[in-house]
Amino acid sequence: MVTDACIELDLRLSSGAMNSRASRSGPALPSFDDLPISPALRALAERAEPRRYRKGVLLIQEGDQGDTLYIVLSGKVRAFSQGDNDREITYGVYGAGEYLGEISLDGGPRSASVITLEPTVCVVIPRQTLLLHIAQYPEFAFELLSKVIRRARSATLSAKQLALNDVYGRLRALLDSLAETRLAEDRIAETRQTDSRQVETSVDGVLRRLAGAKAGAATTEAPDGRPVGEAPPRDFPRRVSRLTHQDMASRLGCSREMVSRLLKDLENGGYITVEGADLILHRALPTRW
Repeated sequence: MVTDACIELDLRLSSGAMNSRASRSGPALPSFDDLPISPALRALAERAEPRRYRKGVLLIQEGDQGDTLYIVLSGKVRAFSQGDNDREITYGVYGAGEYLGEISLDGGPRSASVITLEPTVCVVIPRQTLLLHIAQYPEFAFELLSKVIRRARSATLSAKQLALNDVYGRLRALLDSLAETRLAEDRIAETRQTDSRQVETSVDGVLRRLAGAKAGAATTEAPDGRPVGEAPPRDFPRRVSRLTHQDMASRLGCSREMVSRLLKDLENGGYITVEGADLILHRALPTRW
């Protein structure tokens, strides 16, 4: 059995940073080397100690003053705002390798709240540490600026959809976006699985390679018969990691009842079905409903 002490020791060896005061419960501390981040962001993450958070912890409160940046090492967080009537709108869900809180680094109040959706590990970077890092890695300033621009562009698109699209149009765009995200995640998982299959550590495997036996050759096909490296088909059916109706409503800026009705109509029309934790898109959704 792997103990928390072993996990923390492994983190110290792999990244040179360890949270000695972290709780011994919660998610395992990940290695920085496993994160899909740039070298400059990895170097920034190594300047601070990872912190564990349970599900449902409010990391950032909208309106508060703050000057810290959160880098997500594992888990997922949600950025959102809540109105006086307790209705929420979700700006985005972020996972490992993402960072949040950059908007308030100008000294202004937090523009959104951030809450953990599952046990999460983050690195918390104070503004002064970030300034020192940018002085050492000037290229990170452009990376940070690019992140701000992408999120501003995303906010512009969301405002456009809210103003010009009806609820169904926003739902259609959301499902298409989730399908693209799932496709990308599946490709990454497939690549990692293929890489692990190609690593032979057994004595028999080494001997087979030396002998040139075909039995020791690496797998050249994906599970569905496609050559390794070839993009998965974009045809239907397509899978979407299913969200709750309330989560969809928060992203779309509408009521849960409206989402439930639209999804039921699409299911009755043969466009979608529910399969376990996934939503299956059987064909392209109509432009209007």
